[in-house]
Amino acid sequence: MLENTTTDTDASAAWRAGWTDGDDSLFAARPTPTHDHCHDNDRNRYRTLTYEVTGRIARIIFNRPEQGNSITWDTPTELAGAVERADLDPRVHVIVVSGRGKGFCGGYDLSTFGENGFGPERGVDPDTHPAAGTVLDPVVQARNHTPDTTWDPMLDYAMMSRFNRGFASLLHANKPTVAKLHGFAVAGGTDIALYADQIICADDTKIGYPPTRVWGIPAAGMWAHRLGDQRAKRLLLTGDCLSGAQAADWGLAVESVPTAELDQRTEDLLERIAAMPINQLMMVKLALNSSLVTQGVANSTMISTVFDGISRHTREGYAFQQHATTAGFRDAVRERDEPFGDYKRTQFQ
Repeated sequence: MLENTTTDTDASAAWRAGWTDGDDSLFAARPTPTHDHCHDNDRNRYRTLTYEVTGRIARIIFNRPEQGNSITWDTPTELAGAVERADLDPRVHVIVVSGRGKGFCGGYDLSTFGENGFGPERGVDPDTHPAAGTVLDPVVQARNHTPDTTWDPMLDYAMMSRFNRGFASLLHANKPTVAKLHGFAVAGGTDIALYADQIICADDTKIGYPPTRVWGIPAAGMWAHRLGDQRAKRLLLTGDCLSGAQAADWGLAVESVPTAELDQRTEDLLERIAAMPINQLMMVKLALNSSLVTQGVANSTMISTVFDGISRHTREGYAFQQHATTAGFRDAVRERDEPFGDYKRTQFQ
């Protein structure tokens, strides 16, 4: 049975009840949602994240800390599935996404997308990979990223647009989403974070998209929508990053706090949102999202995704890829960023 999450029985405070509270609830006498009630039976077997519900809060935590929670082929599908799971659960009022370890997300997996030329993750058999034979097939995408062969931009788009679709589940979810950032949220990690309705971060978080220096355009296309035209260009024309404190000052984050306070301040925000009725939260989010839709979010994403593919298939993009294959992706990134003085997190430490 669904448990009653409120102890206030005063009719004057009925609006504080959740969807599952009270004998007159539409969910009265219905079972607590399990993985068998929504989608498939393997939804708890995540490769890249964990999912749990505590009270009225669904918590999605990227769970590849030793790899900087970098993005793999599974990440967008699993994120979208977890968000949908929270959306369907009548107990959940708000969804928070965070990362285990030293940072939120360091972008796309370096070994998967660089040294192996878009090949599969180390230890993964490309013939038995879940995406084998689809447009996400690592072997197919590797062939499409070989410099001496013809590049099919729409096959590239078919892959990257689906990655974005998974990340955009945070924006298009019925319920509010919060991204909790610490350590770093860079490159593809910002494609995820900027889709959240609210960003809260530690003061020294490194946030930005250095791949605009070579081999990348932010495929989600959210920077101008979150920061405005001029400030977005200031970052993306240089590949420079913001600290968490600067992100709050610029309006990219709703709040930035010292690292030691991040957990508590995030919980305070989540609890305040969770105290609202679900239907009110949904209406507020839909009403405000209509402004983003009018601004052309979908069009920005489409164009940015196309240009992201092009950036990996220019003369300079091929040179960077080939250098990463021989020297290693980390060394290639170091050589890209050291002249700007912001390799890793040095600028904020």
